Amino acid sequence: MILGQTLFKNFTQNPKNDILAGITVSLAMIPEVVAFAFVAQIDPLVALSGAFIVGLITAVFGGRPGLISGAAGAVAVIFVDLIAKGHDKGLLFDSPIDNMGYFYLLAAVILMGGIQVAAGVLKLGRFVRLIPHPVMMGFVNGLAIVIFLAQVRMFSHKELQVGADGLKKYINIPMEGTELYTMLGLVGLTMAVIWLLPKLTTKIPAALTAILITTGIVVFGGLDVSTVGSYIIEGGGEGLKGEFPTPNVELWQNLPINLDTLKFILPYAFLAASVGLIESLMTMNLVDELTETRGNGNRECVAQGVGNITSGLFGGTGGCGMIGQTVININAGGRGKLSGIMMALTLLTFILFTAQYIEQVPIAALVGVMFMMVIDTFAWSSFRIIRKIPISDAVVLVIVSAVTVIFDLAIAVFIGVIVSALVFAWKNATMIRARKRMQADGTKTYEIWGPLFFGSIQSFNSKFDVKNDPENVEIDFIESRVSDHSALEAIFNLVNKYEAAGKSLKLKHLSEDCKALMYKASPKFKEVIIEDINDPRYYLAANPEEFTKPLSEYDL
Repeated sequence: MILGQTLFKNFTQNPKNDILAGITVSLAMIPEVVAFAFVAQIDPLVALSGAFIVGLITAVFGGRPGLISGAAGAVAVIFVDLIAKGHDKGLLFDSPIDNMGYFYLLAAVILMGGIQVAAGVLKLGRFVRLIPHPVMMGFVNGLAIVIFLAQVRMFSHKELQVGADGLKKYINIPMEGTELYTMLGLVGLTMAVIWLLPKLTTKIPAALTAILITTGIVVFGGLDVSTVGSYIIEGGGEGLKGEFPTPNVELWQNLPINLDTLKFILPYAFLAASVGLIESLMTMNLVDELTETRGNGNRECVAQGVGNITSGLFGGTGGCGMIGQTVININAGGRGKLSGIMMALTLLTFILFTAQYIEQVPIAALVGVMFMMVIDTFAWSSFRIIRKIPISDAVVLVIVSAVTVIFDLAIAVFIGVIVSALVFAWKNATMIRARKRMQADGTKTYEIWGPLFFGSIQSFNSKFDVKNDPENVEIDFIESRVSDHSALEAIFNLVNKYEAAGKSLKLKHLSEDCKALMYKASPKFKEVIIEDINDPRYYLAANPEEFTKPLSEYDL
């Protein structure tokens, strides 16, 4: 009985709030998922199916109740190039396949999920804590710019033409005249509704309402504009067919299982897996802060991976945690797994029964939704604070944003973390100090301040004067820590230099973890480390967690 009550409590603490929040999130997600489908140039039902599968599996098995996952733009933009190149590769087969990019996409999504499961099993989820705030700001800024550029491409037609070399290629032809002005007007109308409606009421999903209004004007006004249905047909599709997701048998019939396929999809799968986990774990951290609870990052990695593997097998696209929808869910009272499950089931309802209506949605409405998302995603505060933060952080922010746009999101985050780490190491390398004093018995003491690690050993070595020092020398580490092998090697070499000069070198006030590290490195350290239990400063250095008062309040 107690176990059942505990499981129910973890599933949902407030069923009413979770159910209503889940429905609200699904209504807000549908237009964005469909819009992301056009970013990646895939069938909207493929994106909706992926959002349903990934959302359901991560809601049930994920490590963060309240987190909403779906077909996110961060993953979609990575697969744009894969799909385009996949289409071109398919046309070169002995028996050309027009939609080959879609099958490469499914294979990449399955591989993406496998990489994410491995990351969770290896407990790599904890490393998201190492992402500095400037990197996160650069990440969202770059993501916003990438999504914006993808929308700009929607102001054109996609046509299949035969080139001079006889090969078929998709060509984008820009809009002109009345068509362009109509498109701009409908985009502006959609954005205006999304901006104005929340000022009147927050009980109605603004994005969905904007799409319904714009679609109504197009349908009842008889406007000749590009719609979801016409866009799919222009790209060689047959229109939307709402049906329950089932295993995609065509994937294995059309996908060549060989090393060439693996080499083609692996870079995209790895980048998508990395971006998906980064965005999911950053979203999880946000939920932790909003709810003052703690999620399980490694479990979330595994759930995201299993969700993507299943989505790929069932013909859906890849997904990850969605920051915007998660915030909507939390603000609407969704705290348990039930809210995510309800969101997924509502999406399934739309997949099964509203496909013919989704075809009538004008492309302009989806572009307007995405433009508003770009405005909401971009960290505008970065312009305000960029002159107030350290120059190194400002540089990292700009670099991450630029690399995201030029290359991709995952590489940008990796470069940002590496640059931030190098800046941190450089700053700490210059912080090490040594105060020298002579004791009454003629012993010279070097009191070290600052971390001793690979970056600071050169400065550390320069503090000592082996040739002119007296016979007895002590190094006091009460304000320092021995951090890595480079530091151990530097101390070991210093001990040997003093011994070679016929002098004695002793080390004192080392913390317990530092001593354990040094004893393990070499038995010789046991001869030079002072275990002075009569010195009260020793206790402070060895067990700092036992002392909570300022240093000045202790009688040393």
